[in-house]
Amino acid sequence: MMKFAEYPYRRPDLDLMEKEFGSLLEKFRLAGTPQEQEALLADINRLRSSFETASNLAYIRHTADTRDDFYKAEQDFIDEARPAFQKLVNPFYEALVSSPFRTELEARFGRQLFALAQTSLKTFRPEVVEDLQTENRLVSEYTQLVASAIVPFDGRELPLPQLGPYLQSPDRDVRRRASAARYSFFSANEARFDDLFDKLVQVRTGLARKLGFESFTPLAYARLGRTDYDEAMVARFREGVLRSLVPLVSRLKERQRSRIGADRLYFYDESFLFPGGNAKPKGEPAWLVKQAERMYRELSPETGTFFSFMAERNLLDLTSRPGKATGGYCTYLTDFGSPFIYANCNGTAGDISVLTHEAGHAYQVYCSGRLEVPEYHWPTMDAAEIHSMSMEFITYPWMELFFQEDADKYRYTNLVSGLTFIPYGCAVDEFQHWIYAHPDAEPGERKGAWREIERRYLPHRDYDDNDYLERGGFWQQQGHIFHTPFYYIDYTLAQLCAFQFWQLHTERPAEAWGSYNRLCKLGGSLPFTELVADARLGSPFDPQVVSSVIGRIQSWLDGVDDSAL
Repeated sequence: MMKFAEYPYRRPDLDLMEKEFGSLLEKFRLAGTPQEQEALLADINRLRSSFETASNLAYIRHTADTRDDFYKAEQDFIDEARPAFQKLVNPFYEALVSSPFRTELEARFGRQLFALAQTSLKTFRPEVVEDLQTENRLVSEYTQLVASAIVPFDGRELPLPQLGPYLQSPDRDVRRRASAARYSFFSANEARFDDLFDKLVQVRTGLARKLGFESFTPLAYARLGRTDYDEAMVARFREGVLRSLVPLVSRLKERQRSRIGADRLYFYDESFLFPGGNAKPKGEPAWLVKQAERMYRELSPETGTFFSFMAERNLLDLTSRPGKATGGYCTYLTDFGSPFIYANCNGTAGDISVLTHEAGHAYQVYCSGRLEVPEYHWPTMDAAEIHSMSMEFITYPWMELFFQEDADKYRYTNLVSGLTFIPYGCAVDEFQHWIYAHPDAEPGERKGAWREIERRYLPHRDYDDNDYLERGGFWQQQGHIFHTPFYYIDYTLAQLCAFQFWQLHTERPAEAWGSYNRLCKLGGSLPFTELVADARLGSPFDPQVVSSVIGRIQSWLDGVDDSAL
């Protein structure tokens, strides 16, 4: 059995790939039967999977240690190579959608492959390769800049994730100083973040115009494969959140203020939920993995097999350390049939939220990664977040394994955090729509726009005397805005679907697991709204569904004596 450290990395040979791809594509165009095209499609997909596996392996090893010169050079290479590889894929998509055997191929592989191919064709032309390479380089610069952060605190030099426990300390002064330490890094590098983002906005706007779009926004929607909803539907969803959810979140924040005994709830108090201290896992990352193995064995035979596969092959990197990029993610190494979970554990409840969240992604791609169409390994990002967020709720019955006597405290925290996140997610989305509608805005105007939007969606937020945040700098730490624009409303849409799984799993766990498992196996074979319907979930674009879901959660929260937790 090969472990992750033994997975071989080979830099993709683009010249060789171009020759092989060109030969296969010509045969595909000349094929005389749908069966011939099916066989050639399999060969083309194997070549694509080889490139994606190498790209993802380089990314994992680069983010695991951004100071490693070899994998930094490989990531730089991939940043240049990916647009060049897309230049090969584009003619394939053109041949696919214009195939004389399209009816037969759609019957064999489904309509979604062709919908995704047609949408992707809108996002690329050979003349934008250099722009895409520039965009990739700028995104990598942002990742490396944030990963380089080492801040002095409490007599130690800490990377940003290791400030986490201090940000949740029962001692308010410690929370205040830890927050000041965190944002001192962003404030000190404010001009660099501004410059990087200015360049990203300009290159993305230029890209969009070269591709025939009026602005970057519709191009971003096409990049994300949004084939079944548009900007207007998202705007109406945000309006509904402002009306129905923001007032509830404000009331929950007032309950929190009263519960922790604060005179005012400042931004550095928001992560501190209980006067006796927040729930904390009772062990280090290796212990968490052992507990998770037991949890997934007991959850179902399928998840037991899945998590043993992950643990035995060391396909989880959970430990925070200097030089490691911040954040968490799950990716897939197709040629090895291996999901990979990446996180930065810091001894807080977030360790379990992230572990179960990323395990939801990993289980989904473990189920659907063996589908023969690479486009179906993952659903679009909005649907992908249903699997991850729902897994957080489905694993609630096993939280005693991680938190022991504080399990109820964790469950309350996680549910409330999911609810209070939605207005923030909508704020990030509205801000990005503003950014690309105003591509020539100055950095100060951009921060002012964020602050105005933030005040509407998060009216409870009080920055005390932090000048950087009061001027509108908070968004610069939100990596999605830099590296995957418009990938954020996805979390809020998926959260409302996941809340429905929470309710169903509470009432009828076997039915909930069956529905969830089926959803995972479908992968990306259907668009978001059809996956939601197949899982028998209400659409988050339906205001009545939103109102009903929020009402059920509010009723549950009203029945909890949070002062006793």
